[in-house]
Amino acid sequence: MRILVINPGSTSTKIAVYEDDKSVWMTGAHHHVSELAAFHHISDQYEYRKNFVLQRLADAGIELRFDAVIGRGGLLHPLAGGVYAVNEKMKHDLMHAEREHACNLGALIAAEIAVECGCPAYIADPVVVDEMCPEARYTGFPGIDRKSIFHALNQKAVARRYATSVGRKYEDMRLLVAHIGGGISVGAHVYGKVVDVNNALDGDGPFSPERAGTVPSGQLVDVCFSGQYTKKQVKQMISGKGGLAALLGETDMITIDRKAEDGEQPYKEVIDSMMYTIAKQIGSMYVAMDGKVDAIILTGGIAHSDYCMGILRKRIDYLAPIEVIPGENEMGSLAYNALGVLRGELPLLEYE
Repeated sequence: MRILVINPGSTSTKIAVYEDDKSVWMTGAHHHVSELAAFHHISDQYEYRKNFVLQRLADAGIELRFDAVIGRGGLLHPLAGGVYAVNEKMKHDLMHAEREHACNLGALIAAEIAVECGCPAYIADPVVVDEMCPEARYTGFPGIDRKSIFHALNQKAVARRYATSVGRKYEDMRLLVAHIGGGISVGAHVYGKVVDVNNALDGDGPFSPERAGTVPSGQLVDVCFSGQYTKKQVKQMISGKGGLAALLGETDMITIDRKAEDGEQPYKEVIDSMMYTIAKQIGSMYVAMDGKVDAIILTGGIAHSDYCMGILRKRIDYLAPIEVIPGENEMGSLAYNALGVLRGELPLLEYE
């Protein structure tokens, strides 16, 4: 099976061709800020991004001959996890999404290229996957409910891969998955559904390289009404410029990891604290799963760090067997989902 994968990011577009589960070609580029600045809205970038994909394929001499094209899922309304065929309703919702992000273009570009190829277009497990149980949604503040926005693509993919590696089905297992990267999300996967997870986009849960995590509500209210910051600035302090960016003034985990391992302060104390907050979130989800967990999976970019994983393991290794699957591998995860549908191993869902 020949699969084209398209992954638009905020300032980049990644493209890959897979034959079955093997990557045979991959490319991408960071788009210059001046080029993107010419577009007032993300939706205005559609032709620019699509032409970029087509030009890269043409330059590489790759024919538009695929069994499926899959794009990164966008900020749609909350939906169950899985692989979805791109339909007119989805395209309409992405063009008129409440939140703007380049990922909204993934399905749109995939759909147009798929028409030229005469093949289906898919998305899989966008960040808005919502399978939370009712108890997980409540807060003590009427009008504010907890939302499910997390690294669904990577969490679901590594959970399925782990289940396959132990000869079981994802839908038959109870797995606790922690995605540890620029943002951190910890999900309780119970028989194929993520019944509880922290909202990694809006600052819920552990602090991370770019996000502040859960902070005391009263103090946050004081900051909001101090007159020192605009709403936009506070939002950035929560997500984008919080966490390690605020505490250490940098987010390069290779440098931070090395300094922390050498015992340099404040790096060591801050990293130890970040791992502590992740362990607490894992403990919280462990309780949410009634202590019945087949395995804890640690994934994401920071899972490459032996130092960080060593600290985290010491705090949680008595809970359940631990499996470390480093990296985010969005391209491989998308291809994996498309291949699963083409082989009849995963159901194809309809977006409504």
